[in-house]
Amino acid sequence: MNASRSAPGSQTSLREANRARVLGVVRQHGPLTQVEIAAASGLSAATVSNMVRELDQAGMVGLSRSIRNGRRAVLVSLASGGGLLAGVAFGERDVRVAIADESREILAQQSMPLQADHAADDGMERVARLLADLSETVSSGVEEIAAIGFGLPTPVDSVSHQAGSDAVLPGWRGVNVAEAMTGYLRAPVALDNTANLAALGELRNGALQGVQNGCYLKFSYGVGAGIVLNGEIFRGSAGTAGEIGHVTIDENGPICRCGNRGCLDTFVGSRALISSLAASHGPLRLKDIVHRALADDVGCRRAIEDAGRRVGVAVAGLVNLLNPEVIVVGGLLAEAGDLVLLPLREALDRCAIPSAAATVELRPAALGDEADVLGAIHLASLLSHSHATQSLVN
Repeated sequence: MNASRSAPGSQTSLREANRARVLGVVRQHGPLTQVEIAAASGLSAATVSNMVRELDQAGMVGLSRSIRNGRRAVLVSLASGGGLLAGVAFGERDVRVAIADESREILAQQSMPLQADHAADDGMERVARLLADLSETVSSGVEEIAAIGFGLPTPVDSVSHQAGSDAVLPGWRGVNVAEAMTGYLRAPVALDNTANLAALGELRNGALQGVQNGCYLKFSYGVGAGIVLNGEIFRGSAGTAGEIGHVTIDENGPICRCGNRGCLDTFVGSRALISSLAASHGPLRLKDIVHRALADDVGCRRAIEDAGRRVGVAVAGLVNLLNPEVIVVGGLLAEAGDLVLLPLREALDRCAIPSAAATVELRPAALGDEADVLGAIHLASLLSHSHATQSLVN
């Protein structure tokens, strides 16, 4: 590759910018026709045609015949990174792993329970074991895994690439997962928060498809949010955007595990819900509360409805700030359906600016507990294509 850079404003510089724009559109949206690329990129049809021809000759995109709107069409897709893709999503009590082919179609998946306070080494060792087992089920080996998307339900610092905090998954605190995983598997790793990955999964394959400004609300053992701005996941300056569970809703409330007082999680997290029912119901698991509420247990219904209202108050603040088109609600508590969605909607309407509340649609998640795994696979696909593109350019 030529070490000198093209002068800004030159024809070469403009051509490079146009190529990058075409690649960016295809990377974001998947296989598209040239007409669709032109519409999404703002480039002229002639420019797109020239760029696609150059990229095809360079081996950076592939062309395939298909049917669009009942007519024959040629789809432009990124050049294959080769190999399998792996998605890893840790929950509060388990880890789920999937292997997909180059088109992001899941070939095999499996889950394994974990202790809530497990160490990072234990988690990564189990991931390596699961991936080895899954590779065998698809008649491959772990050496054929081209990239791994890796999700943790904890803040992920995009600057240091370290995961965890002293309060949330402390066993992962300060671990650079991408570096550490090379001790188990020789494949590049992209790390993100599981709420972001779930938002990415719903954005590409689920209830957020076509949404430019939206949010995925993960309502489970705790509360987290994946934010979509201009059709992309918004992670903030250091990767910690969307920590809605640690928004203070009562400055005189209980001490949160993060060290602050009155965070949303202290009122609607699993510990709070289980504790509120302990005197009347004895020891319960979070999923027991959901199942009993759906079976019309009065106490469990009340606990979930109250949680929905409190989350709605916090979501109203998000609606006032970002004015999203759609909010998708997923996670274990979302399985309670209208028991949680209706009070959430009522609180949102009561507390948000009326014009903002009137324009936001509340939707249940479409992908269930597969959203974050699918998002992790999509992240792995982006990483694989990025490595393939770099190797072609170099």
